[in-house]
Amino acid sequence: MGKATGFLDYTRTENTASAPLERIQNYNEFHKPLPHESRQEQAGRCMDCGVPFCQNGQMLCGMISGCPLNNLIPEWNDLLWKGAEEQALDRLLMTNNFPEFTSRVCPALCEKACTCGLYGDPVTVRDNEYELIEFGYAHGLMQPVIPGTRSGKRIAVIGSGPSGLACADQLNHRGHSVTVFEKADRPGGLLMYGIPNMKLEKQTVLRRTALMEQEGVEFRLNSAVGQDVSAGELLEEFDAVVLACGASRPRDIQAEGRDAVGIHFAVDFLTSTTKALLDGGLTDGNHISARDKHVVVIGGGDTGNDCVGTAVRHGCKSVVQLEMMPKLPDTRAENNPFPEYPRISKTDYGQEEAIAVFGEDPRRYCTTVKAFVKDENGHLTGVRTVRLAFDENRRPHEIEGSEEELPCELCLIAAGFVGCDSGLAGAFGAALNARGNLETQQNYHRTSAEKVFTAGDMHIGQSLVVRAIREGRDAAAEIDRYLMGYSNLPGGAK
Repeated sequence: MGKATGFLDYTRTENTASAPLERIQNYNEFHKPLPHESRQEQAGRCMDCGVPFCQNGQMLCGMISGCPLNNLIPEWNDLLWKGAEEQALDRLLMTNNFPEFTSRVCPALCEKACTCGLYGDPVTVRDNEYELIEFGYAHGLMQPVIPGTRSGKRIAVIGSGPSGLACADQLNHRGHSVTVFEKADRPGGLLMYGIPNMKLEKQTVLRRTALMEQEGVEFRLNSAVGQDVSAGELLEEFDAVVLACGASRPRDIQAEGRDAVGIHFAVDFLTSTTKALLDGGLTDGNHISARDKHVVVIGGGDTGNDCVGTAVRHGCKSVVQLEMMPKLPDTRAENNPFPEYPRISKTDYGQEEAIAVFGEDPRRYCTTVKAFVKDENGHLTGVRTVRLAFDENRRPHEIEGSEEELPCELCLIAAGFVGCDSGLAGAFGAALNARGNLETQQNYHRTSAEKVFTAGDMHIGQSLVVRAIREGRDAAAEIDRYLMGYSNLPGGAK
């Protein structure tokens, strides 16, 4: 259980972040790990509570409380504290295929449900996880694990995001032959092109996919299903097909002037930056650039924050982030008790950087777009906004006289997603549900089409990387059972 008095003897100490004005000079990750001995002390704060909410991963009031992967957090914290890093890593990898991803980009649902955080500061679970997986790579513990025998079954996984990779990893280790089809030029999906470098450097993704290749997973890049290879070919060639292509249809903003030049979806902006950075250090001139432009980001979530941080690094002239909803409270409200996920306001890295550069928080709450303003050539010059008020039923209405025009040459829409690629689903004969995702029975991953399964955002809608990994693991267990009549893989509905 760590050190018996660890939560009293040691204060919470996170990995340190570079100062905002320093880190915006590049696109590198900016958190510096603590010395290994200090990280062991942090693991010693874990008390192995009688009810470890941290690893619960259950829905409470529509939000996940604790780790969706049910990571054995108290166990590997205890082993890290005792200096048994190899055993701790083994316990971590039992439930999490890719700790190097979750320890960088997960919002640490485990920490929000840590009992130490009820009256004090939670255990640094995410940073401890980072320490273990990077220790493993640094000390030669992350070696290929190649199945001794193969089942003769072949599975095609469409999409190499976190759910597709997790599904492929599980099925490959089970002994099946797995081929991953990715339409982009590099593997990783969302991990490669949807998440900026400063949160997840791409060599981390390539390091893992290279390991998977050594273990026998085949990656076919630049392979868009429906263009480079047909659904019919895949159904004929493979024993099962997994659709793990994400929630690929971004929510649009239907307002006057929407056709102006200079309005882009956030995913396109982030993708173009990452690709240009990887291809030539952001010197190709082909990416969507925010340099010397007034930027407006529509959407207050994590993707909107990523757009803010990226625009600041580009050298934008100003940046404003619009959020339709009111600002969340700074501390838990009475109707949001522990261990529910805390609905509280946070200032993320991009907003910190905008404050450091421009001297004010970029966020404007209770604000929506009324119209886009363009010049005689159709280029965006401004965004007309209006303030909102909410009634007792949380229905918004415009506040009269609150309209304002913001200068804007680049507007980025980060308003979420409304479903998956319906054309791809139709090519396989898989039905969609009312939310625009692939339809399955509850808690199952098999679609309405024979041999076709689904996982991740394409199945449950836009969600977190950690939940996508769980989706991939559960889908793999179900596919294994479908192919073999039984499964010894963890997860999945029985």
